[in-house]
Amino acid sequence: MPKLVTIYGGSGFVGRYIARRMAKAGWRVRVAVRRPNEAMFVKPYGVVGQVEPVLCNVRDDASVQAVMKGADAVVNCVGILAETGKNQFDTVQAEGATRIARIAREQGVDRVVHISAIGADAASESLYAQTKARGEAGVLEHFPDAVILRPSIVFGAEDQFFNRFASMSCLGPILPVVGADTRFQPVYVDDVAQAAERALTGPVASGIYELGGPDIATFRALMHQMLKVIHRRKLVINTPFFVARLMGFGFDMLQKLSLGLFTNTLITRDQVRNLSNDNVVGEGVKTFADIGIRPISMSSVLPDYLWRFRPSGQYDAIKKSAQNLRP
Repeated sequence: MPKLVTIYGGSGFVGRYIARRMAKAGWRVRVAVRRPNEAMFVKPYGVVGQVEPVLCNVRDDASVQAVMKGADAVVNCVGILAETGKNQFDTVQAEGATRIARIAREQGVDRVVHISAIGADAASESLYAQTKARGEAGVLEHFPDAVILRPSIVFGAEDQFFNRFASMSCLGPILPVVGADTRFQPVYVDDVAQAAERALTGPVASGIYELGGPDIATFRALMHQMLKVIHRRKLVINTPFFVARLMGFGFDMLQKLSLGLFTNTLITRDQVRNLSNDNVVGEGVKTFADIGIRPISMSSVLPDYLWRFRPSGQYDAIKKSAQNLRP
């Protein structure tokens, strides 16, 4: 019988790539999500019955335990960028991660991989970073042999970073950003998935690994690189932090006062706090090199999925070439 891995949040941006890789490696994959009917796209990752989406709520012990039954390995990809309803940073990223590790130890799971984030720090001003750190501590408390992966900002075809700002660039001559001088080390989503796969199937030592791509750039420089790929010229304007904090406060209050009718997907106060800190791999930490992976650069991937934001989409290169024709 092939081995079984349960991936919590396995239909999310990073989780789906891990699910695909584990299926290709011959494992049975159980994709634990809140809405299985919206995760049916994972089924073709393997042969019939090899990859199955199942219902799970990481806030509930019985739910987490049920989908972990019989699993040889567990991956936790669950995380949120903003709080909505019952999905709060503490309940999802701290308590949820701890719950998964505790139950994995109780059920005798062999390997646990936890997806965290660079910047996880219990002393941070950001609640996101605090709960990421508490989640890591909870995982290591119950499963000391776990592998914790801390990626920088993750890019890929389904990302919410380059896709979002490329879409914004189509709306006007100005592209506003918060923290234009903050440095990032973007990492390709499938490189993170490969690290998780090796942690589950190979001799990867337990511990914390910080994952960043080969390029380090400021937020402003990343936007200019993106604009170059989509063949658009925009003025990248830095929004001062005090203005961003006011905006975040306003949108957060609107979400509360509207009783959930409005969801703040624009900018939150906590995101502003995060954007004030560099998001790059630290010194003296375990990295991709310790897993035996050479990360892919942005320049080799961005054109593959950002072309749709070019002025003429897939026809942009044809139109540009046609301009060189003489009558």
